[in-house]
Amino acid sequence: MHIKRYTVASLIFIILVGWYIFAYITQETVGLNFFGIQLPSLSIAMWVSAPLVILYLLSVTHMSLYSMLGNLKLRKYEKDYEKFIDSMIDAFLGKKERNHSFKTERYSFLGSLLDNTVIFPTQALKGDTTNEKMNAIINLIHDIKNGEVVDLKKYSLPLDNELVIQNERNRYKKGDINAEEILNHSGKYTPALCEEVYGEYVKITSLNMIEKHKVFLTKKSLFDMLDRVNRKENGLEVINDILISLFHTLELDKKDFLQIAFILSKHMVPEQRIKLFETLSESNEKAMDAYLFTLFDLEMVSQGDEILDNSLADEFLNFKAYRALKECNKNFNIELFV
Repeated sequence: MHIKRYTVASLIFIILVGWYIFAYITQETVGLNFFGIQLPSLSIAMWVSAPLVILYLLSVTHMSLYSMLGNLKLRKYEKDYEKFIDSMIDAFLGKKERNHSFKTERYSFLGSLLDNTVIFPTQALKGDTTNEKMNAIINLIHDIKNGEVVDLKKYSLPLDNELVIQNERNRYKKGDINAEEILNHSGKYTPALCEEVYGEYVKITSLNMIEKHKVFLTKKSLFDMLDRVNRKENGLEVINDILISLFHTLELDKKDFLQIAFILSKHMVPEQRIKLFETLSESNEKAMDAYLFTLFDLEMVSQGDEILDNSLADEFLNFKAYRALKECNKNFNIELFV
């Protein structure tokens, strides 16, 4: 019950009681002695109304106290609601360190779950909620996912945050920053983004720039770069020493060296190919299959036979099978055997 309404109703009740006693029961006055104190002589109607007034004051005090306590509790819930919104925003932003403190038991339980949960708004969730802060974050995330560039500085997100990476990727794709800026200032960006940018960069840039930033070289970017060797358009002229230096940047296995041999077989001159894989095979046995492939692909049968004849019985069985079929006048593409 609202205190104002209760006050009005109580006053009406007290007045009616006093009036009824005064008008229909007695109009006498009486003086009371209260613990030795002689109180003034008052109408009996007033003496009857006095306890009602005291009861009203006590009840109003009681209701005011619990109303104040209720407001304090409600305020805790309101503050926890705001903290919960902040916690959800941090979760949407992908912050890793999240530890929000809540005053109420229910929000504390929900908040602890949220702080240890990865969530992300889907495209179906639009920025039309009843909370403006949440709307701003949802719209910001959708803008980033749709390829737009936004300002993330005020959110203090780390470099490895997915939204930061995507936002920088958007800047790169829109031309706000170029590959050289990213690679020259790689400390401002994640290695993953630098490798991605470098992977595109090797398709168009010079050999000097490829070597300069080879720390970001991956197998895929290596293969894309090798595909440009000796091409007529957008080609690269690379000596073997530089190629070997680039190879040493990565941990290459037998399949990788074979893939390199396939790619270089398209445009590299035979003499350079043979010398490259001969040099590689001398220091790395993982490159021996690629060397044999190169020899047989270039019809250097005698050199290939020499390696096979000096190998163990269980080594290079695929190439030995190819040689056996070749001796029987069965012509197959060497690529089928590797």
